[in-house]
Amino acid sequence: MSKVLVAYFSASGVTAKVAERLAKEIGADLYAMEPEVPYTSADLNWQDKNSRSTVEMNDRKCRPAIRSKVEDMSQYQVVFVGFPVWWYREPSIVDTFIEAYDFSNKTVIPFATSGGSSIGDSGKNMQALAPGAKVMAGKRFAANTSEKALGDWAAEWV
Repeated sequence: MSKVLVAYFSASGVTAKVAERLAKEIGADLYAMEPEVPYTSADLNWQDKNSRSTVEMNDRKCRPAIRSKVEDMSQYQVVFVGFPVWWYREPSIVDTFIEAYDFSNKTVIPFATSGGSSIGDSGKNMQALAPGAKVMAGKRFAANTSEKALGDWAAEWV
């Protein structure tokens, strides 16, 4: 069995909890995409057109820096990538992560948390950034999704 990684970005802690449950259930390694400059609550105010998150999401080329790296991405064949839905897609920091590694011949499975928004075109966006990978469509989960439900969903790839 190949090694599996659950990599995630979490602004409020909701995605972190889902990622932790997923990793525990499938026996995967866990990696947090922590921004070099942490987001403040003001940065995350999506109703403020001048907030950091709004400015980043309005610039498709924006790539917020990540504090640390995955030590050896080559050991993973399957990578689950989790994030909160921002502006109907993955946050820009996820794009930073995808562009930082060679995902050739790897399976990448996006998963998202949101109060109601779908995962949108995140899978297609990520595929464009990692052309050598097989990026799946992915799925949105509620904050309270059980370990078993996450494991059942992930079973197709692990």
